[in-house]
Amino acid sequence: MTTFSLDALDLAALLCSKVCHDVISPVGAIINGLEVLEEEKDAEMRRFANDLIKKSAHTASAKLQFCRLAFGAAGSAGASIDTGDAEQVARNLLSDDRMTFEWIGTRQLMPKNKVKLILNLCLIASASIPRGGLLRVTIAGENETLAISLEASGPNMRLANGIPALLAGEPETGNIDAHGIQAYYTGLVARACDMELEVSVTPEKVRLSARPAAIAAAA
Repeated sequence: MTTFSLDALDLAALLCSKVCHDVISPVGAIINGLEVLEEEKDAEMRRFANDLIKKSAHTASAKLQFCRLAFGAAGSAGASIDTGDAEQVARNLLSDDRMTFEWIGTRQLMPKNKVKLILNLCLIASASIPRGGLLRVTIAGENETLAISLEASGPNMRLANGIPALLAGEPETGNIDAHGIQAYYTGLVARACDMELEVSVTPEKVRLSARPAAIAAAA
């Protein structure tokens, strides 16, 4: 049982701060590109500005679509989400030249909190890959037998300090800032859907898994 409690208004404010922080960079790049187009006559610089605007707009859109499912309401209370939609927003955000993204599992309608859990675990796992590598998401079973596993692998793997404690709802410092709110929120979502989280870290691999608390207790 966790002893730490975060006020609902503080939770909302910190999550909003994180989302804004993630989107500010590509939006700022779009503004910079537009300013170059306004002032620059050189054809090569204008091509560079156009490329910057297109890439940054794509990044901003991918982040917003991801955040809508990972943090937003995404429908009414009790709504289900197609895991195919979740896969697509995760792939759009996380798959690039630096990282290979794999999603293994039968497409299904899943309670929205469980989809939120998967997407938030994706963020944590992807952040542990500093120099490129592979992020594999595996979903097995459904409902009471659902098992979620994420494996991030690559050189110099590193899970940010305090992540296991934040996932457990017990921040090591006794408080939470915008840097730690996403991991804390992930733990809240896991407990809301009665899922038990496990974390395993080696220099080559970070593994995050979730399974029903009843199954974890029996095991």
